[in-house]
Amino acid sequence: MNGDVMVTLSKLFITFIIYSFVGYIAEVICVSVEFKKLTNRGFLCGPICPIYGIGAVLMGIFLKKYEHDALALFCLGAILASIIEYMTGWVLEKVFHNKWWDYSKHKFNINGRVCMSNAILFGLGAVGVVMFVNPFISNLLSKISNKLIIIVASITFLIFILDLIYSWIVAFNLRHNIIIVEDLKNSKIGNIPEKVEAVLSKQIKNIKRIPKRISQTFPKFIGNYKIEFDIINKLKKEKKEKDKKKKKNK
Repeated sequence: MNGDVMVTLSKLFITFIIYSFVGYIAEVICVSVEFKKLTNRGFLCGPICPIYGIGAVLMGIFLKKYEHDALALFCLGAILASIIEYMTGWVLEKVFHNKWWDYSKHKFNINGRVCMSNAILFGLGAVGVVMFVNPFISNLLSKISNKLIIIVASITFLIFILDLIYSWIVAFNLRHNIIIVEDLKNSKIGNIPEKVEAVLSKQIKNIKRIPKRISQTFPKFIGNYKIEFDIINKLKKEKKEKDKKKKKNK
């Protein structure tokens, strides 16, 4: 790969990581205030929210020619970011059969995936990103040697990919569990713990462990299946204790 291209891609990726980290911090602050306790956010294990990085990088690429037109940046940024949020929400709903966020109670929303208040914030963000923050980051990266830029980007990219792979495995395990409990709800026995437990006990081997951080990150999403997930956790704990006893008796 051409050296200049490698440097350009490395700078873009580092910019993506910076915005993803800033987005993560913003999410943590907002949600922690909402729930009145420190709440982790983000799909990945690391402290980043890629949707913010993707949005910011795309704004920098496609809206740069409007860097001196705040009104155009505001309007186009609001549209672009809303499209990204809508498509992300749609994909997650198709994969997990449930909404990871829901703006149905907000005015002027579209299918609960995007809303006017967020679009306004996205528009303001676009103005800030393209007119002020991007030039600052670009100037900062220009002072670092290209070799160091490539090394940092390469190491960070490797960590990001490993995190992405692990997080997708966790996500699909969650999807597997949700399919089980969703079937129970559709069978109209989801609110009867004894019946749910009886059915789930037959599938205990198929139930995957879900990290605690997922329930902390998306409490509203997990809350839709609170009874079922509580029973799953209970069964997993009981199975672990039974396995320990079997080992001791051998």
